[in-house]
Amino acid sequence: MTMAVGSVTNAWRQDLSGEAPPVPASFEAALARLPDGYVDGNFGGRAWGVTVKRSQDLKRTSLYGEELGGTDIVSFNLYRLIGPGPMLKPCEMSSAKVIDFVLGFEPSTQERCGSMTMTEK
Repeated sequence: MTMAVGSVTNAWRQDLSGEAPPVPASFEAALARLPDGYVDGNFGGRAWGVTVKRSQDLKRTSLYGEELGGTDIVSFNLYRLIGPGPMLKPCEMSSAKVIDFVLGFEPSTQERCGSMTMTEK
């Protein structure tokens, strides 16, 4: 299996070693900008639908995203517990994929209401 060279490769190697890669501050900042609930957007030139859920105490954030009209997904939980820092737990994918997605995802500026965007009403 070949991965891209750079930080993605390093994070992927850390995943294989069993060590949790550090969560970049830029990842946390990008995640914080995403609204709770569902949002449409783009990543890698493709349309995506993303749902973000945050616990009331803000110690857990989960994200599930699906490529609209495709088969790709992104899913993870981020835990903020007492200890060395936040813990990223991707769901059956690499931390690098999750980090790249959150950093590159561009939410749509249209708000959704039910199954239609506000501009469609």
